[in-house]
Amino acid sequence: MNRLNAGLVLLIGLLVAPLATEAQQSGRGYRVGYLSNPTRESVEHGLAAFLRTLRELGWIEGQNLIIEYRWAEGNVERLPALATELVRRKVDVIVAPAGSAALAAKNATSSIPIVMIFASDPVETGLVASLRQPGGNITGTTFTPGPEIFGKQLQILKEAVPHASRVAILSNPADRSFALQVKQVESTAQSLGIRLQLSSRDANDNPIGGRRGNNTARTGCPALAAFS
Repeated sequence: MNRLNAGLVLLIGLLVAPLATEAQQSGRGYRVGYLSNPTRESVEHGLAAFLRTLRELGWIEGQNLIIEYRWAEGNVERLPALATELVRRKVDVIVAPAGSAALAAKNATSSIPIVMIFASDPVETGLVASLRQPGGNITGTTFTPGPEIFGKQLQILKEAVPHASRVAILSNPADRSFALQVKQVESTAQSLGIRLQLSSRDANDNPIGGRRGNNTARTGCPALAAFS
């Protein structure tokens, strides 16, 4: 089991533990909303491990656990409507394995618990008030303490490819956290003498606002980085 699945299991366990006695007495199961940006196929392996670990903890889908899956299929703009669907379904908790999904869930409900998984800088993106006291109905883990790590990645790339003077960035600007990431990367690129070329793509690698095809391959950029 990887750390993503371990985090999901741990956090969901913490959320449902206080209601365990009530569930046993009433005989009802829990309804979990799973809100995700990519396609199910792209995360099938990790999802299988997640469900297997839940079973090991006694939470079995179809018996005492109902999971309402909502997949944005790589289109971040679909997340708000999907989050609203989960709220209408009266799920007990919403699992959001990305900052964009967690933000959509937060905007849809202030009462249903939300588990964010490795969200990028949740304070800057407005998910929580602070890491020490997040407040509201959101808990979970953060992917990085801040966007500085993306600038560091560019530094490492420069060390690995010293002659690089142009770097193409594949990104999904529909994700709010992207603006924080690219700001740090642009600052670092300037200090390293690197010229950036941004290529907007969704989570399924479809171009956003541009024609299909590998445009970056024709730019002659010696290096490529990807943020989502």
